[in-house]
Amino acid sequence: MNVSTAVWLLTVAVLCVLVAADFFIGRKPHDVSVREAGAWTVVWVVLACLFGLVLYLRAGGGPAGEFFAGYITEKSLSVDNLFVFVLIMAKFAVPSQYQQRVLMVGVLVALVLRAGFIAAGAAIISTFSWVFYLFGAFLIWTAWKLVQDARRQGHDEEFEENKLLKAVERRFGVADRYHGTKLWIEQDGKRVMTPMLVVMLAIGTTDVLFALDSIPAIYGLTQDPYIVFTANAFALMGLRQLYFLIGGLLKRLVHLSYGLSIILGFIGVKLVLHALHESGVHVPQIGIPFSLGFIVLVLLITTLTSLYASRKA
Repeated sequence: MNVSTAVWLLTVAVLCVLVAADFFIGRKPHDVSVREAGAWTVVWVVLACLFGLVLYLRAGGGPAGEFFAGYITEKSLSVDNLFVFVLIMAKFAVPSQYQQRVLMVGVLVALVLRAGFIAAGAAIISTFSWVFYLFGAFLIWTAWKLVQDARRQGHDEEFEENKLLKAVERRFGVADRYHGTKLWIEQDGKRVMTPMLVVMLAIGTTDVLFALDSIPAIYGLTQDPYIVFTANAFALMGLRQLYFLIGGLLKRLVHLSYGLSIILGFIGVKLVLHALHESGVHVPQIGIPFSLGFIVLVLLITTLTSLYASRKA
């Protein structure tokens, strides 16, 4: 799909306006209710569906189908990310009224970092077609590792700070308590970070690890950078509200990791088949309608079996 520079700029501008509106509406620190989180979750889902509809009217069913398949895949992977966000919030003992501010900034950092990954992925794919083999193999390996991790320990582990975050803390120092929404304060004559800034960096940098599997996954569904970017943007921008909406249900989604591993493995196989096809080997191709249906079915079955297992337990 050929997207002009003007369309790119307009899309980014509209997304910036939506993010700004979301920020100013919820700028005052407060405890987010389920009702508020549910309303905003519906708003973001409706906006994503409207964008998909516009894409269908302007570009046809193919690009629209790729967008919805990518959006659902990224959204489902984002739900798994929420498990780690819960661990981060607990690790740094973030007061409930500040959690929405932390998530908002963390998601914005993640969106910027993912934009870089998407641009790099598009450049690599356009230059080296064999990279699909690497993407496919990596997703299959990630799927297997996800199953092993789920079987071994589930999501009850504690969050461990990465080396980059520890290095930043050693370099600048960290205050011993939260100071509202301030990111820097003067302490003992030295300017140090507050825990608020540390947890924002933790969420933003941790998302880099998630991008390592989510970006190859969506490139397995579409090679259009515009669709990859918009699907990621809509999936991430509703993540903050989704955190408060289903935060209490996360522990009940006991089979989610298995479902995501199936999806990642499926997309990995799809990528390998695509790479073989590009190399001139006659192999069956997996179309977007089948991919979309498969992803939705796996998520539906995973959710139902998770709720049944949780109730039984």
